[in-house]
Amino acid sequence: MRQAFTQLSVPTRGKGLYDITTATSDWATGQGVTNGLLTLFIRHTSASLTIQENADPDVTRDLDAFFSRLVPENDSLYAHTVEGPDDMPAHVRAALTQTSLSIPVLGGRLALGTWQGIYVFEHRRSPHRRSVALHLLGE
Repeated sequence: MRQAFTQLSVPTRGKGLYDITTATSDWATGQGVTNGLLTLFIRHTSASLTIQENADPDVTRDLDAFFSRLVPENDSLYAHTVEGPDDMPAHVRAALTQTSLSIPVLGGRLALGTWQGIYVFEHRRSPHRRSVALHLLGE
């Protein structure tokens, strides 16, 4: 059994979904693992990870718009406002989504479906540099 570890640094420009499929796939393929499991973990509480359609950009725009309606900024229910009006909603959005993903590696490649891509889902308005830990275990 072999394992490999790295971290991706993902710059964001504010709210939205940022495709990290190519960087993730290129790294995993380069490790020489034929069959195994890749785990991704985002090291933040105001951003998340998701697997979504990567063919039509309307999907990612619609997801971002939906979450903005679902968890609005400036809600009077939020007590945590010290870091700005977008911070607590970002924490709620992150709680509703995922901080980690597991993707099988089959035949040396990520076993993603035809239309699936891996995304960092930025929930804050300002630009950030997000860190995603990748751990590959296999043979």
